[in-house]
Amino acid sequence: MPWGQTVPFVLVSRLETPTQTTLAEHTTLRLGGPARAFLVTETTEDLLNAVRSVEGPVLLLGGGSNLVVGDDGFPGTVVKIATSGWRVDGDEVEVAAGQNWDEFVAATVEAGFGGLECLSGIPGSVGATPIQNVGAYGCEVADLLTSIQCYDRRTGEVRTMTAAELGFGYRTSVLKGESWGIVLSVRFALRADGLSAPIRYAELARTLGVEQGARVPAAQAREAVLKLRRGKGMVLDASDHDTWSAGSFFTNPIVAEIPPALAGVEMPRYPADGGVKLSAAWLIERAGFGKGHPGPGGRVSLSTKHTLALTNRGGASTADLLALAREVRDGVHARFGVTLRPEPLLINCAL
Repeated sequence: MPWGQTVPFVLVSRLETPTQTTLAEHTTLRLGGPARAFLVTETTEDLLNAVRSVEGPVLLLGGGSNLVVGDDGFPGTVVKIATSGWRVDGDEVEVAAGQNWDEFVAATVEAGFGGLECLSGIPGSVGATPIQNVGAYGCEVADLLTSIQCYDRRTGEVRTMTAAELGFGYRTSVLKGESWGIVLSVRFALRADGLSAPIRYAELARTLGVEQGARVPAAQAREAVLKLRRGKGMVLDASDHDTWSAGSFFTNPIVAEIPPALAGVEMPRYPADGGVKLSAAWLIERAGFGKGHPGPGGRVSLSTKHTLALTNRGGASTADLLALAREVRDGVHARFGVTLRPEPLLINCAL
């Protein structure tokens, strides 16, 4: 699909019954019970019609990479956003909310644009990225996003929201945890010189053999990021159970001050708004939960490659996954006095 071609936000909608569709079929964890109804919307018009007309609870679904759905499923209508395509507008590009994220990133790099390469390999759809300010390897969506088109369910209007109005923070925005805002499309400003954003992440800089702050060809940065993510089981692969996850299950905690149990301890820490950001992976490992730590019956475990990912080893239930999450969360709190919080959205279930 050549860059610069206007790709329409296309297509049709269809309704599937609960007997046809469980949420396990539509989440990267491969967990979750049935929906009362499952509606696929492949045009923005169909999406708007659906959310305006469906009665009762509605769950919006993109790529399913950031959801933990309860074993009882969802007692309402799931609306899958399957819009696709993008269009160039001057030095910006507007992307449909349902567009596969990594396909879009790959296309920008192939076309000689820079900026999004450090967010390569992240599963899911474009519309989900501003909701939690998706980030990795020193880059966040907030760095390049200029605005979104959003349907406001409170007023029934479609409106533009600027990056400033979205109130971005670490893995959050004003849309996270709210049901009033539905992302229809996202606009990004990219770099036309084909170079990456400055390489801020130390591990990525080492992999590339450059100093932090350097810029490299975007394609080179993308390949390095994909290599690192594959090594951590963070690139989807149906044959690799380490990728049957929702990515990093816990966010890196931000504390106002270092807890007594960590006073004087050498550990990864970073300045952050409101205090100091700690490494959740470091805390989990030092609390005694190593790679591959099993949950109930071995049906779930921490990834064998990365302790931040909780994985479905096959035949698991959401209850199994949450039991492991509670064990890790409570173990870290007991050891260090730090509370880990989940990064994915919990639907019809709770920690």
